[in-house]
Amino acid sequence: MESVAAVFAGTAFALFGAALLIWTGACAVHRAPVLHGVSPVASTALTTLFGVVFLALGVWCFTLV
Repeated sequence: MESVAAVFAGTAFALFGAALLIWTGACAVHRAPVLHGVSPVASTALTTLFGVVFLALGVWCFTLV
């Protein structure tokens, strides 16, 4: 039963992390702000960091299966 929860959590974290990284990459390519009203460098770096963390957390959840 715990493996079902690990697969669900891993999928959610991995999808969110990947989507965050894709969104950040698309904004960077188009030179659009990732977050309005914040430094472009800080928002891009922080969003990339959180995207990688969520993606790694999803992969870690998949290792528990």
